[in-house]
Amino acid sequence: MKVLFATAEAAPYLKIGGLGDVSYALPKALSEKDVEVCVVLPLYKTVKDRYGEELTYLTSFTVPLSWRQLYCGVFCHRQDKVTYYFIDNEYYFLRDAVYGNYDDGERFAFFSKAVLEMLQHVDFWPDVIHANDWQCALIPLFLNAFYRGHEGYRPIKTMFTIHNIEYQGQTPYTFAEDVLGLSKENISSLSYGGCLNFMFSAICLSDKVTTVSESYAEELKTAYYGKEMSRVLSGVSYKFCGITNGIDPEIFNPQQDPHLFHRYSTKAMGGKKIGKRKLRELLDLEQDDEVPILSMVTRLVGHKGLDLVEYIRHELLKRRLQLVVLGTGDEMYENMFRELSYQYPGRVSANICFNPALASKIYAGSDLFLMPSKSEPCGLAQMIAMRYGAIPIVRETGGLKDTVTPINPETGEGQGFTFKSYNAHDMLDAIDRALWFFYEKKQELKKVIRFNMETDFSWNGAAERYLAIYKSM
Repeated sequence: MKVLFATAEAAPYLKIGGLGDVSYALPKALSEKDVEVCVVLPLYKTVKDRYGEELTYLTSFTVPLSWRQLYCGVFCHRQDKVTYYFIDNEYYFLRDAVYGNYDDGERFAFFSKAVLEMLQHVDFWPDVIHANDWQCALIPLFLNAFYRGHEGYRPIKTMFTIHNIEYQGQTPYTFAEDVLGLSKENISSLSYGGCLNFMFSAICLSDKVTTVSESYAEELKTAYYGKEMSRVLSGVSYKFCGITNGIDPEIFNPQQDPHLFHRYSTKAMGGKKIGKRKLRELLDLEQDDEVPILSMVTRLVGHKGLDLVEYIRHELLKRRLQLVVLGTGDEMYENMFRELSYQYPGRVSANICFNPALASKIYAGSDLFLMPSKSEPCGLAQMIAMRYGAIPIVRETGGLKDTVTPINPETGEGQGFTFKSYNAHDMLDAIDRALWFFYEKKQELKKVIRFNMETDFSWNGAAERYLAIYKSM
């Protein structure tokens, strides 16, 4: 079985969100099941600056994109049995910003076309092309429109994975002819909602469609979560399913994480206590071993539940706890946490930055971990937190619902504290239940922490399911 995994980002080369983690860990897990996996992504400026000397130049050619003939170079790098291909075009990718450029539609249209054009130049003919999110959503369309007539492309099947329905790749109708080279008569599978919609096209044309958790797949069929795409996904239920993401147990491992103050395991938890003290010292928090640290490592945007936190923030800080936040996002939320740290010195630490090393220290030093998301396709942070011995407090949505079972406080069975409705005081009630459990149920607390740290959150099960779908195609 040969699989080409097309993605806009992949760790360790470039990771902006969860897609970067998935694009590293899933191909790696598949390669361990005797699948020949190649990953293809753009050669961004940040990748070239950091890894340029390690990459091997393979070839170059031109990519036809409507009336344009565009240069494309291909570089490669081998890691963990996986070959990574990098699509080079300095006009499109040698920029400081990865996303958010005025011409993102054209940039990723070029990338999608280049991925297909590349196959005949590197002589890699996959059984399946696995395209991810809107940036790669034009691959099935281009494959059918321009390449099916070539012998090597005829048997290729396509899978499309939705990582976040909020970003669909929408452009005006003029984009079809000006950039894609498609006549108006040939855009029926691309036209949706009064514009061209890349994701709609991929959902219609791919042989299989997946998303990143079972619950999110069901949610996307409802108007609340799937919005205008809910009817489309309901209509393709026969080829649409959810597979819950995993995390890499080697990277997220408190026994070997190089960023920790002190490493630890379920059999030697002293390192977590040391890490908690040193985290307090690093962040100028009051030293009190009896008080729990409640943390959030997140993008500071509305759908992550920050409006709930804003509403009860002063009530929350009447509780006996310390709050640590790490992330960047909307200015209003960044300023909210900065203001809280000023109002509650020694009790609140606002770290408005992207810092993976500090993130590891926070996971390891936390007792409780808050994820009150309005929507969460899968979420990795709650699994990482459990792996590091922090009890998650989550809203029952998407992957949070699939990965965090509610704790029975009497028996100590379960993994975290949950709430259903998107309501600030329901969230606060879940936090109160977690605090009571922390202070009053020490033995049951240790049982939950041990269970969570030993739970298998690896990609093994998910990789098996993906492989089964590949084979079914």
